[in-house]
This record gives sequence, structure tokens and C-alpha cells, in this order.
Amino acid sequence: MAELQFLGAAQQVTGSCYLLETESLGRTLLDCGMHQGGDAVDRLQEESFPFDPASIDNLILSHAHLDHSGLIPLLVSRGFSGTIYCTPGTLKLLPIMFNDAAGLYERDLKHENRRRQRKGQKPLKPIYTKKDVETAIELCRPVPYGKDWPVGKTGKASLRFLDAGHILGAAITELTFPEDGSDKKLVFSGDLGKKVAVLMNEPATVASADLLLMEGTYGNRNHRSMPDTLQQFEDILRESWKRKGNILIPSFAVGRTQEVLFHLGQLHHAGKLDPWQVYLDSPMAIAVTDVYDECLHVLDRQDAAKIREMHKGSLKNCLPNLEYVDTPEESMALNDIKHGAIIIAGSGMCTGGRIRHHLKERVWNPKNTVMFVGFQAAGTLGRILVDGAKDIRLFGEEVIVKAKIETLNGFSAHADQGELVDWLLQVQGKPRVMLVHGELSALDILSMKLWREHRLATESPYIGQRIFF
Repeated sequence: MAELQFLGAAQQVTGSCYLLETESLGRTLLDCGMHQGGDAVDRLQEESFPFDPASIDNLILSHAHLDHSGLIPLLVSRGFSGTIYCTPGTLKLLPIMFNDAAGLYERDLKHENRRRQRKGQKPLKPIYTKKDVETAIELCRPVPYGKDWPVGKTGKASLRFLDAGHILGAAITELTFPEDGSDKKLVFSGDLGKKVAVLMNEPATVASADLLLMEGTYGNRNHRSMPDTLQQFEDILRESWKRKGNILIPSFAVGRTQEVLFHLGQLHHAGKLDPWQVYLDSPMAIAVTDVYDECLHVLDRQDAAKIREMHKGSLKNCLPNLEYVDTPEESMALNDIKHGAIIIAGSGMCTGGRIRHHLKERVWNPKNTVMFVGFQAAGTLGRILVDGAKDIRLFGEEVIVKAKIETLNGFSAHADQGELVDWLLQVQGKPRVMLVHGELSALDILSMKLWREHRLATESPYIGQRIFF
């Protein structure tokens, strides 16, 4: 029988990783993601794999977000040399994501080692380097959406990617392989997008499955409608302008930043945007936006047409008052702006990056607004702020929180409860359904809804659990 072990994103959101073992496929990882929250150096130094990386034959990657891909360079550093299957869109994004993460890690490790040396402690050795990043990219094999691709040593198993509608290149994975005298199909949803989402296509449907792993990030609630979300967005912008404040938007460099830029551009062209000066303070987000411009042909047709018509074929032209901030010096200069600035910076959960510096400079001022436009995982600074913290600790200092904290869940790139249920109900047959990539409270609510309303039983596996099918 095939065996599947849940190694991450089980009763939690980050660190997506599942180990599949079958005769025809060998040992195959579904995702190899980073756990988010806490200090980056401490977190990475403590990472370990409950398997020998050299024994892994294949890695199938759902998409480029670091909570799904971020430990791949470490996997390579520790001996993995198999094939990494991903979509062409994901492969375009991975070098940007990996090199940015490696650069931040090297910088933070250098600071940590200086601190340790001052205390007379031994310096830490890097757990991976940019050479491992280069090797990881070389191991990638792009597989287009909808194409059956042979995988495994026997050639009897096949992989098929479908559009998940989450970010550029995000995929639903279908794995079909012979087991116990018949073909079995494992489906992994990856992160499913919303039915109606800017730039993204609607998530594809799956015909059938024997075992189905479905994400449940928002299994406990539905998003505000997009018209209501856009109205909320307008109201926050208008009220913040009246307060003569600034707006900080912690934003994921892939997907959310491009969506925010698109909406700001639409408001500008509709004459509904006050004369804000918008700063994209993220070299990674700038590079990713270039990739999105290159890939307009695979994005939502109507939104791509608007970009071509209104923005000269580029999201970078969506606003006349949009400025790109590349260097740390340019980023620090934003501290001198008294009011009228919208600063979009990473990371999306405030676990690192330039947004933390901007929070230190501005979160104590009641005129300012911090606008969250994505899910905030437990343990992250973003979640702490959303949960109503009165003070936070940044760079060794206590900082009082007086800025207005706003959350726009309607901008989420994840399907909500209703959309998850609808997607699952389209799968024919009676698959064994495992709910993953969600906090246990959200998965429990989703599970109860599926049983009470549809008599559909589900399971919420725990970290380390093994199942056979």
C-alpha cells in the first residue's frame, strides 16, 4: 500500500510538506516549505528533516510561496539530488524568492555572529548557501498545466498540474500511480484561490480522487464580498488621508502586491484616489511584478486586458505617483515623510523585511494606519497586531501600538469556507479527504460543516501522522 506522512502544514498553516512512498514513485515530497514566525536565523538553524534528504527521489512543488518552497535549498544542502517538478510560472518566481531569502538569511546570520562574538560565543555556520539555491533551480523541471507527465523510476506513474488560481504558477497536483493491482490517484489542492480574484483564473476542478489533501486556511469563515472589500479599501484610504497620516501595507511580494497595485490603479483611473504617493519598498516585489507583466497571457483575460488598455501593458505603469524603492538608504529616507505616503513592503506577515523598520517608525502614531491584506499565521508579528496588541517588541525595543490596525480579508488569495466546500463537492466518487494547511479551529469548523450539511467525513491529520491507502 502507498504510505503518506504529514510533516508540515498539518493543523497549522506554514511549513507545507508531505512524504509519499510508493513502489512506482519511490519517495516523493509534496512541497518543502518553511515554518514562519519568530527569528529567521533561530528558525532555520533549528530546521531538520525526519528523513534522509538523499533518499528522496522526487519533489512536487505546488507553488513558489516560501511556506511551500522555502526549505528546498536546505534540502539540497543536505543531499537531495532528485527532480523538482513545478509549473513554468513557479520556475520563473523561484530564483527571485530563493535568492532574496538566502540574502536575508546571510545578512541576519552575519549580524547574529557579530553578536555571538561580542559575547565570546562560537559563530554559527550557514546551513545553506546561494550555491545550494543555484543547484535547486537546476533540478527543477517545468510541467505545463493540463499535461500528463511521467514521473518515478518505472515510468508508470504520472503527474498532472491544474491551475489553482492562488498566485502565478500555483497548481493543484494530481498524481496517478499503480498500487495493489490498480491505479490510485492522490490529489493535493495546494493553496486554492478565490473564484473571483484579481489577475487569477478561477481554480480548476478535479474529476476524481482516491485520497484528497485540501487546504483549509479559511475553513472557518467566508470573505467579505469584493465590492464591499473595495469600498472598505476606499474608506480606509479616505479616512487616513483626512487624518494626515501614512498607510503601511505589509504585503506578500508574490500575488498580493500585484493585486494591491491593480486596485490602486483602478481607483486612480476612476478618480477615487486621493493624491497619495505610493512606494513599493521591496526589491523582490518589484522583480516579481516584472514577471507578472511577462506572464499576462496566462492571467485572467479581463484583468490582463485592463492592464494593456489602462496601464500600457504593465502593472508598473498603473499609477503616475508610484515609486520603486530599491536600496536600504532609499527605504530609510521614507522615514522623513510626514504624511501622504502609502508604503507597500514585505514581509506579508511582518516576520522580516523592511516592513518591520517602518512599523518601528510609525506604528506608535495614531494618525497612521497598518492595513493587512492577507492571512496572518499564529506566532507572527502580523497576527499579534491583528489580535490587538497594545505594544510590540522591534529590534530590541518596546514600541507602543497606537496606529489604526485594519484587515481586508476580501483581498485574500485563499478560497473561503463556501468556496472550499463548493470545490470539494465537485470531486466525484468518495475520496478519503484530509484537511491540511489550516489552524485546527478552522479545520474543525470546516469539517463539521461538511458533515452536517453534506454527510462528507473528513480528517485533520497531525504532524508526524502516517496513513496508508
